[in-house]
Amino acid sequence: MRNFSFATPRAVQDVTGVDKSAIERLLLLADFSIDLNGVFNDAAGKSHQTLKTVPSTSVQRTVALEVSGQTLNNECVFTDYALTRADTGELTWTAPGVLADGTVPTWS
Repeated sequence: MRNFSFATPRAVQDVTGVDKSAIERLLLLADFSIDLNGVFNDAAGKSHQTLKTVPSTSVQRTVALEVSGQTLNNECVFTDYALTRADTGELTWTAPGVLADGTVPTWS
């Protein structure tokens, strides 16, 4: 994998009363999304073997991120596995994923 980005947003609901001069909000449900980007590799246990069934199955996949000894595990569904061949010959892929099981993303 070359790079990735992820987000752990929370929905909000505006609940501002008519007696307020600024917006009041409540935090609602948590979410998780991830965008993976890499170079095509069809060797055993590598990216293509893991992602090639994204277009044809509804399999949840565990995404485990580890940063400085902290881990963020999420069950995700990946919504696409897009391959791109540049005119210079590189074969790269992207795979966006979203939270699948309703578990709040929590670092441990």
